[in-house]
Amino acid sequence: MNQPASPSRPAVLVTGASRGIGRAIAQQLARRGCRVAVHFQSNRAAAEAALASLEGTGHQMFAADLAEPGEPERLWAEVTAAFGTVSALVNNAALSRRNPVLAIDHAGWQEAWRHTLAANLFAPADLIHLAANAMAAAGGGRLVSISSRGAFRGEPENPAYAASKAGLNALTQSLAVALAGKQVYCFVVAPGWVGTDMSKARLEGPQGPSILAQHPLGRVTAPEEVAAAAVFCVLDAPAAMTGSMLDVNGASYLRN
Repeated sequence: MNQPASPSRPAVLVTGASRGIGRAIAQQLARRGCRVAVHFQSNRAAAEAALASLEGTGHQMFAADLAEPGEPERLWAEVTAAFGTVSALVNNAALSRRNPVLAIDHAGWQEAWRHTLAANLFAPADLIHLAANAMAAAGGGRLVSISSRGAFRGEPENPAYAASKAGLNALTQSLAVALAGKQVYCFVVAPGWVGTDMSKARLEGPQGPSILAQHPLGRVTAPEEVAAAAVFCVLDAPAAMTGSMLDVNGASYLRN
């Protein structure tokens, strides 16, 4: 059940917040006193469990399939109707589907690109546009997007996913420049392998040892670690860090 909103605390929209990284972000934001708009696609039971796990009051959940046209706009309208001013947007929702270039027919290749870019780049861009204009008018805000090390190193089995995240990085850096004068600050958090339900099958399957071997820590990143970086960007990062991309991959991929 949605809880009544209180206008006295900052409101943050977190997409894909019913499980994994998004749920951890929502939990840490709530612990810091924020009101959280918990977005989910279709798993209402998971969203209800995530909502129930949040400390404090004033949190609400919202369903939307962000890969579908018009859904980002509807979600934003519903969130702002419920919360009023939204202080920060965390673009976390994303999908990944295999589309290796030599092992997929052309129709499948095209569909994978359309679906992946719709969910991972076009929907975040739509939400960012709506949020940026609202935040600029309100005197400031924070735009945080969850990217991936794949945007830098490439993903041979998932090239559409890697490209979508690289586009999100470029979008964030472009808007960091465009919006700095309006006190709207933009950040990227780029994890590698994260121990979530979605990655469990791969981590426990035949590829698990080779994936683990990439990680000097001897383990993959925990969702709470990615969340800590995202919450830092939402609440604590100084203005001079706008445009930054924070790697949270346990030194599994290093760039300079």
